[in-house]
Amino acid sequence: MEHHTAGDPINGLKWTRKTTLKISRELHQAGIGVSPKTVGRLLKGMKFSLRVNHKKVAGKSSPFRNQQFEYINRTRRRFERQGWPAISIDTKKRELVGRFKNAGTSWERTPVLVNDHDFRTDASGVAIPWGLFDTQANRGQVFIGTSHDTPTFSVTALAQWWSSAGRRRYPHTKRLLILADCGGSNGARTRAWKHELQTRFSNRFGLTLTICHYPPGTSKWNPIEHRLFSEISKNWAGQPLESYETVLNFIRTTKTATGLVVNATLLDGDYPTGLKVSEAQMNEVNLRRHKVLPMWNYTLVPARSKM
Repeated sequence: MEHHTAGDPINGLKWTRKTTLKISRELHQAGIGVSPKTVGRLLKGMKFSLRVNHKKVAGKSSPFRNQQFEYINRTRRRFERQGWPAISIDTKKRELVGRFKNAGTSWERTPVLVNDHDFRTDASGVAIPWGLFDTQANRGQVFIGTSHDTPTFSVTALAQWWSSAGRRRYPHTKRLLILADCGGSNGARTRAWKHELQTRFSNRFGLTLTICHYPPGTSKWNPIEHRLFSEISKNWAGQPLESYETVLNFIRTTKTATGLVVNATLLDGDYPTGLKVSEAQMNEVNLRRHKVLPMWNYTLVPARSKM
């Protein structure tokens, strides 16, 4: 058992990757007659337990991780003191729309019956939830895409939020802080993300944008993950997302005791992947990198304010 055993050094629990049937057979070969059920009972007496995998092993950490966290915190406090808005953005896991199994449990008289396989061909579509969390107002906005998560999709959603809610909530601001992950459609290295932000958001609304990216592998610290997306997941836990209206309704009815309010909008349309940004287009981006970790922190200034 020695080389097939693992354990928790804190609570003393142990587990083995061998089944009770395999252990029973090996004991029989050693001249010890014991059934698989008895093996299971003996293992429990030895503090063994059936265990599942836990996602707790962190990947390779950036040496600048803490420095970036501290810089983000300082930047957030500065914006709060000035009354400037700060938002956290990300894209939640895409969902198949239809009678598919959804993780979690819910109170039901009988089990909810769903498809026995998650085949894309059985779905009426895909739901791509791009979300925005206003950290100061405790308000969430989710746009449901139906094609691909691209920089164009992200900035289109961001612009719709600002047109419909953001500028009414902050009518006098000229600055906006955006907290984002390091990868995906709004990645720190994504040229299209910067170009779209400049030409379709900063220039259009006359906003100076400060963008701070969380280091790779640290997305769980992005406020939207634990203050919006986790609440949505709890609200639709165990319920199949049978239609786009079902998805929107679950998001809109997500609330917390601290006053979270969430709005949701279907953002239909085709957002193709693989679009390239030329050097000439990148020259249109009025990007000013910060002195602290400039690859993760930068500001975009409206074109008419270019100095």
